Amino acid sequence: MQAIHPLPQNDALRRALGISGAALLALLPLWLWLIWRAPADVQQGAIQKILYLHPPLAFGAYLGFACTALCGALYLWRRAEHWDRAARASAEVGVLLCTLMLLTGPIWAKGAWGRWWTWDLRLTLTLLLYLVYLSYLLLRAFNEGSERGARAGAVHSIAGLLVIPLNYFAIDLAGGRSMHPENLGRGSLDTGMGWPFLLGNLVVLACFAHLALRRFELAGLQAALARRRAGEAPWPT
Repeated sequence: MQAIHPLPQNDALRRALGISGAALLALLPLWLWLIWRAPADVQQGAIQKILYLHPPLAFGAYLGFACTALCGALYLWRRAEHWDRAARASAEVGVLLCTLMLLTGPIWAKGAWGRWWTWDLRLTLTLLLYLVYLSYLLLRAFNEGSERGARAGAVHSIAGLLVIPLNYFAIDLAGGRSMHPENLGRGSLDTGMGWPFLLGNLVVLACFAHLALRRFELAGLQAALARRRAGEAPWPT
C-alpha cells in the first residue's frame, strides 16, 4: 500500500500566523476598553465613536489593495505562483474590510448628516475602489488556475491602485464641496481620542495580516492537493 504523506507545512508561515494571532488577541480587548473610556463628541454624541472603526477599516482596505498590486507586480516579474496566491489572499481580505467600511460609513452618515448615503466624491470613489477589486476577484474566479488569468488579474490590480490616491485626496479635489469630514491628519481628534484611534488601526492591521496569511496558507494547501491528485510532484516526508 502506498504511503499517504501529510500536507506540506511552512514553518515561517506558521510562526507569522502565531505572531499575528497573538497580536490580535492582545490588542482587541485593550482597543474595546479604550473605546468605552473615550469621551463622547460634543456635537455627534456616541455615534462619533464609529470613528475608531471606520477609518481604520479604510486603512486596512487600502493596505489590502496595495498588497494585491505589489504581489501582482512581483508575479509578473518572477512568474512565481506564490506571489499570485498572495495577491488573491490580499484582495479577498481587502474586499472584506472595504465591505465593512461601506457598511459602517452610512451608520455614521445617518447620525451626522441625517441620511444614509450621498453621492459625495469621497463616497463615490470608495464605491468605485470597491467595485474595481470586487471585479478582480470575479476575474480570478472565472479563470481559476489559469496563468493567463493570473497575468490579467495582476495588471487589473495594478491599474486599480490608481483609485486609492484619488480617494484619499477626494476632499481636496472637491474644493470644499465635500460633506465627508476632512482627513484626520489635520488635528480633528480631541483629547482622549488618539489612543483608541491608533489602537483601531493596529487591530485592523493585525486582523488583515492574520486573515491574509490564513487565506494564503489555504490556497497553498489547495494547490498542493491539486498537484497530488494529478501526480505532478511527490510529497515531502
